[in-house]
Amino acid sequence: MPSVTGIIGGSGFYTMSGETESVVSTVQTPFSEYPVLIYRSMVGECPVVFLPRHGSEHGIPPHRVNYRANLWAIQQSGATAILAVNVVGGIREGLDPGILLVPDQIIDYTSNRDHTFFDVLDGVDNHIDFTWPYNENLRKALLAASDELGVACNDGGVYGCTQGPRLETAAEIRRMQADGCDIVGMTGMPEAALARELGIAYACIALVVNRAAGLTEDVISFADIATTLDRGIETIRRLLQAALPKLP
Repeated sequence: MPSVTGIIGGSGFYTMSGETESVVSTVQTPFSEYPVLIYRSMVGECPVVFLPRHGSEHGIPPHRVNYRANLWAIQQSGATAILAVNVVGGIREGLDPGILLVPDQIIDYTSNRDHTFFDVLDGVDNHIDFTWPYNENLRKALLAASDELGVACNDGGVYGCTQGPRLETAAEIRRMQADGCDIVGMTGMPEAALARELGIAYACIALVVNRAAGLTEDVISFADIATTLDRGIETIRRLLQAALPKLP
């Protein structure tokens, strides 16, 4: 049987479809008095554990997500790889609403998040190599799935992760452009780094739902974002279902 894959759902993505009936389990972790809810299911022949990052009713803002508890629970559920879904704003020209992207780099602009499991160092092994934050084999599986489905998906890009929950100022986006960011979101870190600390392969599929602040004359419309989400999330579900059998 294939290894268990963890899927972390972002905004608008609160359940996998096409799976057999999910079994809900609770996982107690050292990082919260409350257990983490994990949804176990089979997607085709592939065992999956699913976790909605913001809760099943989107009640947890980005800066309040208990990333350590979530990643720990996914590992304890047997996952050896994670495919994360992130909703982002487009910074690079051409990254318009509805575009998909599989990033290969990330810049962390967040603050005051519990960003490591290593609160006490135990030698140099606690200093993880994070040169390439996303697993290349998982990235290739996502891109191969997009080719198979005929879904346009950008290969590579820099994810700039901000604190949230507010959106960015135009000046902040100009700074991020100068830093080389292609997309901006609020949940990519410390999630990716925590997965690396646990030795779990990790990759992200990002859905652009708006142009970032100051890049158009339009006010960012959350009604437009919701419409883009509704269309894009179903495409991501199909892409994930196609990618799972391709994972190494």
